[in-house]
Amino acid sequence: MADEKHHDELEEQKTSLEGYMSAGDDGPITDAERALRWKQDKRIIPLSAGIYFLCYLDRSNIGNAKILNASTHNDLLTEADISNSQFTIALFVFLVAYGVFEVPSNILLKKLRPSRWIALLMFSWGALTIGLGGVHNYASLTVVRFLLGVFEAGLFPGLVYFLTFWYKADERSIRVAFILASATLAGAFGGAIAYGIGHINQAAGLSAWRWLFIIEGIPSVISAFFVFFFLPDFPEDAKWLTIQERDLAVHRLRLEGSKGTHKAMSWNDAKQTLIDWRLWGHYIIYFGISVPFSSLSLFTPSITAGLGYGDLRAQLMTVPPYAVAYVVQILTSWSADHFNERGLHSAGMALIGAVGFLLSAVLPADAYLSRYGGLIIAASGAFACIPPLLGWLSSNIFSTASVGMAIALNIGLGGAPGQIVGVFIYKANEAKKGYPTGHWTNAALLFMVAVGGVVLRFYYAWRNKKILRDRVEGQEVRLFKY
Repeated sequence: MADEKHHDELEEQKTSLEGYMSAGDDGPITDAERALRWKQDKRIIPLSAGIYFLCYLDRSNIGNAKILNASTHNDLLTEADISNSQFTIALFVFLVAYGVFEVPSNILLKKLRPSRWIALLMFSWGALTIGLGGVHNYASLTVVRFLLGVFEAGLFPGLVYFLTFWYKADERSIRVAFILASATLAGAFGGAIAYGIGHINQAAGLSAWRWLFIIEGIPSVISAFFVFFFLPDFPEDAKWLTIQERDLAVHRLRLEGSKGTHKAMSWNDAKQTLIDWRLWGHYIIYFGISVPFSSLSLFTPSITAGLGYGDLRAQLMTVPPYAVAYVVQILTSWSADHFNERGLHSAGMALIGAVGFLLSAVLPADAYLSRYGGLIIAASGAFACIPPLLGWLSSNIFSTASVGMAIALNIGLGGAPGQIVGVFIYKANEAKKGYPTGHWTNAALLFMVAVGGVVLRFYYAWRNKKILRDRVEGQEVRLFKY
């Protein structure tokens, strides 16, 4: 009787497993796969979005600190005796470190496991943000910002890489969007938080900008311990999934996902990734979107101040552009995945963003309300481009080692130089003119992004036709995503 019962249990488990495995086959998504994906989403996406929210808050708050309580001369620049050009250099060194350390960080993420590596990064950047509250001169600000760049460099490319271990290609853009949209949410909250903290200026003898860094750094330090214990690593060893769910999670990504059990990067992997010219097309496009992303992240408070809003009110007026961009970003990314048209969606939103910057550039400097509307359009278009672009890149790389390196190179070689350019285009001496150099530059680069997205999309269509024409009948092939 015991043997028969054991045999029945094995047969039931086998039947269940076969049902799960068939769910991972190509075709319409089944209830089993949908349930697994929702279980993953509940564990991974809110936590990842929260991590990036805190990261972006700690990175961009220097833009708020620059003008916080400037009317009473209690701002960062005045108290630390820093000029506008020195402030720009402090932003610049952060991005240099950011670009240099992205590729090594993604390699370490795979070697050391995501939960450990991301928790270490998070604790470090949180502690450094708190340290910014104690800077007293240009040298200390620059050194701390450089170190902040070192530890923040690995987070965003690491999270995008991390998603490739858990999600299929047509599931990633919307999830990247939820993570990246937390940055736009952080931009909105950052302005509101700075507005509130501005009212505790000189509390305990500290200026409000110092309190801003301290208060926004503490949550990152505390949350790092939570991330260490609760962020999952790879599906292959996820104890919070059943055996059948783990098998399905691995099986459904057999063609287009990264694998936790795969070897670390070899020199041949690196070489093949570096010489694949189509990837350089992605990097150039990402350079184009990174300039407006960076400049808006760092200078939105200054831009709104230049639109006739003073001091604390300028902080508050940064909220609507980010709030609208958040909604547009999510809707665009869902549509891009749903219709398998990431390139065209990014191109369309880049065009909209370019129009917004053009409006800001050509309207008279005192047309405050119209130019504020242009800023909202520009931010919505520019931010909405990014998740489909990153989902598109990760969907069209076919090995675990290469996808980690390509994502890091995309953000390091494309994103970091673009963000460096973004530091320099909004010139302090053009505030009264409405920052024309910054707006024209961003408009031109977004037009380039639109053209590049269309060209790359039709290149992949040509490659897919060639793959289908050359395949052997019955052969399982992987096509490029659009």
